[in-house]
Amino acid sequence: MDPLFAAHSLFRRRRFDECVDVCSQLLEKYPYDQAAWFLKTRALTEQVYVDEVDMDEEGLAEMLLDDNAIAQVSRPGTSLRRVGTSQGMPSQGVRPLSQSGRPLSGFVRPGTQSARPGTMEQAIRTARTARTARPVTSASGRHVRLGTASMLSEPDGPFINVSKLNLVKYARRPNLSKALFEYIFHKENDVRNALELAAKATEACEYKDWWWKVQLGKCYFRLGMFREAEQQLKSALKQQEMVDTFLHLCKVYVRLDEPLKAIECFTKGLERFPGEVSLLTRLARIHEGVGETDTSVEKYKEVLKYDSMHVEAIACVATHHFYTDMPEIALLFYRRLLQMGVYSTELFNNLGLCSYYAQQFDVAVDCFSRALELASDDEMSDVWYNIGHIAVNIGDTDLAYRCFRLAIAVNNDHAESYNNLGVLELRKGRVDQARALFQQSLSLAPHFYEPHFNSAAMEEQAGNLQSSYNSALKSLTAFPDHVDSKELLKRLKDYFAAV
Repeated sequence: MDPLFAAHSLFRRRRFDECVDVCSQLLEKYPYDQAAWFLKTRALTEQVYVDEVDMDEEGLAEMLLDDNAIAQVSRPGTSLRRVGTSQGMPSQGVRPLSQSGRPLSGFVRPGTQSARPGTMEQAIRTARTARTARPVTSASGRHVRLGTASMLSEPDGPFINVSKLNLVKYARRPNLSKALFEYIFHKENDVRNALELAAKATEACEYKDWWWKVQLGKCYFRLGMFREAEQQLKSALKQQEMVDTFLHLCKVYVRLDEPLKAIECFTKGLERFPGEVSLLTRLARIHEGVGETDTSVEKYKEVLKYDSMHVEAIACVATHHFYTDMPEIALLFYRRLLQMGVYSTELFNNLGLCSYYAQQFDVAVDCFSRALELASDDEMSDVWYNIGHIAVNIGDTDLAYRCFRLAIAVNNDHAESYNNLGVLELRKGRVDQARALFQQSLSLAPHFYEPHFNSAAMEEQAGNLQSSYNSALKSLTAFPDHVDSKELLKRLKDYFAAV
């Protein structure tokens, strides 16, 4: 068999290491074989290729040193970092909230599990909780690690010495320049040289190739030049409307914290490509991010019309049904995920909760047992916490106490377990221990309203009415729609007025 044909076959079957070896042997015999050079470049790129469309999670540097922020307080519904009151959430009070006040997503994706810290102390605490060694940006850290690994995998040095290339010569050769750009951008992670090559190639094609403009936008985005990236991507859309271009442009708007523009861009993309699942999914994420939960669920249901096995859509719709007091329907969606082959701690944990609230107690026990078998150290605390929560509901306070203690033993920063332990200690009459546990919970998660309210109720029973009033006010600030906090404040105000 011809070696070049064999290398092409290996590349199509994604056996990139073998393809690289065959191409290297060809280049040793024929150093100027452009076909072998091109194929080896593509294979090396595919080994480390990372999809640039999905939004990277913002690191501490992006959170604290945001040069694009114009106003500290934005209008409700116009920012992904400050969320107003969600729509259509009758049971939002029991749904876990992030530090910015946004209900946690039903599907883990970049940016959904982290809250933007408001102060340096909160940022350091977040980094320590996440076991981060140093406060680097998430994007730069990932790209540096990939680049280091690629250098170590080649004992004789890199395949292409980018610093010695004549980029102008390659920019005039469209059959080689695109493969070379992707190699520099993905394999070498040399964004500046990739940007220079893209700029030269755009000039060589007289600004008529939309692909190069998209690559310029990607380079500008990686360098933090978001307005320049927006300009290039808009110009690319005028020449050729492509799904990827819409996704990259909306990614720029998300990083600029302009969700309304992102929604407008996604809407235009869906007019051009109706039923495109990737556009619908990211549009649902944006609506969820600004607190429009009902609209987000509608978009996820529309995704399921076109792709009935879309895991993110199924998980998010199931979460919405669970927190709107429909655990039976949520159970059907989670069972669908199990039938599709999703086998994880989180899924069995959610199946256990849905089964319990649907009064299928035997199934709930089996699901939590399986969740404990699959759980890692980081996931074990949440499973024990949920088992303890169910133990509280069935009245077994001793079991609940042990479960919350186990959750803290696994994860010493589990704020919810500290809060619930405080409630159990208060029931036993141990006011000092309960006060300490509530304070510990608040120090770990100052955005929770439950410890504030519990402290207010405890101080009211102890006769410390001023402390109770302050805690109730903080609880209402953290969650403005909490009915019990409103009643407690009204009762305290009436007492102060009478005195």
